[in-house]
Amino acid sequence: LDEIKQRGAKIVNVTLHVGAGTWMPVKTENLSEHKMHSEWCCITDEQADIINNAKRIIAVGTTSMRTLESAAQNAPAGQRVAPICANTSIFITPGYTFRAVDVLLTNFHLPKSTLFMLVSAFSGLDEMKAAYKHAVDEKYRFFSYGDCCLLFKKDGQ
Repeated sequence: LDEIKQRGAKIVNVTLHVGAGTWMPVKTENLSEHKMHSEWCCITDEQADIINNAKRIIAVGTTSMRTLESAAQNAPAGQRVAPICANTSIFITPGYTFRAVDVLLTNFHLPKSTLFMLVSAFSGLDEMKAAYKHAVDEKYRFFSYGDCCLLFKKDGQ
């Protein structure tokens, strides 16, 4: 982290109190019928100001992504995020338009999970299927303490 700071990047520690529902598989055929759990998140005024003045936003983890995109829902035009300290039940699926995050560093997640849907929305379903095939073929570790991947926002997302 010190080296990252020395290169001129700013690190903003946002908050999302993760609930067990994060790891629950989606059991409905129709995604609109899935009830997303609620979690508390917070981005202060000062943090929002740093984020809004950044050239590029890299979320480290899907919890950071969910917090940032929750804060983006009420952001004024021309800003990435607005301050937020509230519950969020944001459910990011393919078709979602990302407003806050440009790059995501995250683990490989379980298929049929809300987190796999989030990364598929961000980088593209076909791209994620190919990445996961590679991960399986190369015996990468999955879940919370597994290998990770650096994902870039697909054009048009």
